Amino acid sequence: MIRVPQRFLLIYSSVLTAAFGVMLLTAAGTKSDNFQEITVQRINVVEPDGTLRMIISNHARLPGIIVRGEERPFPRPQAGMLFYNDEGSENGGLIFGGRRNAKGEVVDSGGSLSFDKYEANQVVQLAGVDDKEDRFAGLIVTDSPKAGESRRRIWVGRGEDGAATVALMDSDGKKRIVMEVGADGTPHLLFLDANGKVTNQITPLK
Repeated sequence: MIRVPQRFLLIYSSVLTAAFGVMLLTAAGTKSDNFQEITVQRINVVEPDGTLRMIISNHARLPGIIVRGEERPFPRPQAGMLFYNDEGSENGGLIFGGRRNAKGEVVDSGGSLSFDKYEANQVVQLAGVDDKEDRFAGLIVTDSPKAGESRRRIWVGRGEDGAATVALMDSDGKKRIVMEVGADGTPHLLFLDANGKVTNQITPLK
C-alpha cells in the first residue's frame, strides 16, 4: 500500500473544496431553475445592486413602510404585493384580506391596487371593501402634494347606500359635480358651489 503524506491530503482537500465552491458560485449566478410549484412566506425582488423593487408576502411577513431602504413600522392587516421605485421607496401595491373577529364580525375584507406619487401619497386607487365598517367599490383619483393634505378629486363607484356615482371634486376636495343613479334606479345630476350648496339639478322628466 502506498502511504500518502497527510500534508498532501490536506492541501488536496483544500484545493478541491475551493474549486467546488467556485463552481457553485458560478452556477448560482448564471443558472435559471424552473419549478412546478413553490411554497414561500415572502419573496423579495431586487436589482443587481440589492435595491428592493417588489415584495410578495403573507400577512405575517409584510413589512411596514420602506423609504430608501429604511423601514418604518406600519401595521398592515393584509397580505399582498408592494411596489418600490428606483430608490427603494414604496410607491404602490396590491393588498387583500378578510377575516372575522372574536365577535364574529367581518373585518379588513377586500382588496386594493394603488400607485403613489413620488415621495407622496396615493394618486390612483382601485378598491373594493365589504366589512363591518365600509361597503364600497370604485376608482379613486387623488391630488397628493409632497407637503400638505391629500385631496380626492375623482370618485367612480358604488357607495354603501347602493348608489352608483361619479363625483368630481375641486382642488380643495369639495364635490362640484355629482352624477348618480340611486339604488332605486332614480338618476340625477347635481352641480354644487364651493360651500356644497346645489346650484343646479337635472332630474328625469316625469
